[in-house]
Amino acid sequence: MAISVFDLFTVGIGPSSSHTVGPMRASHAFAAGLVNHGLLDRVAGLRVDLFGSLAATGHGHGTFTAILLGLEGFDPERVLPTEVEAALERIEETGELRVGAELGAAPAVVRFGVADMVLRPLTVLEAHTNGMRFAAIDAAGEVLDEQTYYSVGGGFIVREGAEEKILDRLEQQLAEQPYPFTTGAELLEHAATSGLSIAGVMLENELVTRDEESVRAGLAHIWDVMEECKNSALTRTGVLPGGLNVRRRAPEWHRKLSEQDPHRDPVFWQEWINLVALAVNEENASGGRVVTAPTNGAAGIIPAVLFYATHYAQIPELGTARTPGIGGGSAAPRAVSLSAEQKQRVVVDFLLAAAAVGVLYKEQASISGAEVGCQGEVGSASSMAAAGLAQILGGTPEQVENAAEIAMEHNLGLTCDPIGGLVQIPCIERNAIAASKAINAAKMALMGDGSHHVTLDEVIITMRETGKDMSDKYKETARGGLAVNVIEC
Repeated sequence: MAISVFDLFTVGIGPSSSHTVGPMRASHAFAAGLVNHGLLDRVAGLRVDLFGSLAATGHGHGTFTAILLGLEGFDPERVLPTEVEAALERIEETGELRVGAELGAAPAVVRFGVADMVLRPLTVLEAHTNGMRFAAIDAAGEVLDEQTYYSVGGGFIVREGAEEKILDRLEQQLAEQPYPFTTGAELLEHAATSGLSIAGVMLENELVTRDEESVRAGLAHIWDVMEECKNSALTRTGVLPGGLNVRRRAPEWHRKLSEQDPHRDPVFWQEWINLVALAVNEENASGGRVVTAPTNGAAGIIPAVLFYATHYAQIPELGTARTPGIGGGSAAPRAVSLSAEQKQRVVVDFLLAAAAVGVLYKEQASISGAEVGCQGEVGSASSMAAAGLAQILGGTPEQVENAAEIAMEHNLGLTCDPIGGLVQIPCIERNAIAASKAINAAKMALMGDGSHHVTLDEVIITMRETGKDMSDKYKETARGGLAVNVIEC
């Protein structure tokens, strides 16, 4: 796959996909390179330079500690929060980094910590604002290996010098797909000629690299991690780390809602959606295990809309709809009871359709807040969620595309200006608002026939151009907006 559903939905740790997961993957890749090239036993020192947004907001996003973990060989998709805490405590106490220790090799033990990293917040490398450079040094002070990586959003990384190889590989994989697409127009054309749904087109492309059972099992695992993330947050009290003293609200909200709505009366559907989005993002903000969807900063939107899909949506093909094709019409949603098998069918189709839209944002624009502002994170997640919901509510490909377009159209211009560089204010509440936007966008699209004036491609291009025009101080640099206009307390 050029961009797979499993590229857009990956398991990692919080609080940021581009500032935590990406740097951890990059440093892990650098350490693995030292192992693979037989250089690890000669490593006596390290140098790490961070540029642009990574340097400017890295402290609040856990970038620096993520890099330490990656250099030790921890993988963001597999490491557990307890392992993170133990490793960072050991590094802090000893001042020593065990390079490559988790990669099955005898580690190179060096004196290196966060304070040794070189921060260059005002220097932006040409390829991307999220740049980092790693160098391994021998006992004589000679550089054994030096690599530059870019964290380009959603946990994706690119190594400098590997761009042409990556493009060649992507072109080859695109050629192997039965329905290759990089635009919404191409996606709709494939759906029209094949008779497949948006989810169906994405599934057929996934089958180039995986069998169907593996795809469905993989997506079920993604959903399980989303559920585990939400459930973990419901049990954790106190304040979030970072110094803002933001109180965790999910446990108290859950207690109140459980008392007010013990039988899941549909009148409370929005409160439950707000809770799920809030819970997931509180877990992310605390460095917990989350699913990038497609980024960590927007990780609560798709789980919240999936909660709506599996608890309240009137799904025609499962016999829960009162009015086929419009998700239950204008009446309030009623709680539904789905079997485990039915829930899995809903989740798989939802995530496949959402991923198809996510591909369009990656191909035509960006999902990096440091590159295009929060419209690229929360906006793209809301758009993807709207598409996923419209899909499982029985929407035509045109209605699914329309739902995605509506959601992004009303997130255009959204700035990325978290207070203190922490993914807490306004990020946590912003996820809840965007989840509701996604649900409304899907309902609006399903009330129509799929025809509309602004195409999804046009709104994605508009988002990209808006991001280019946006002042850098509103793109995850902590130099504008709420980040500087609110007194930290």
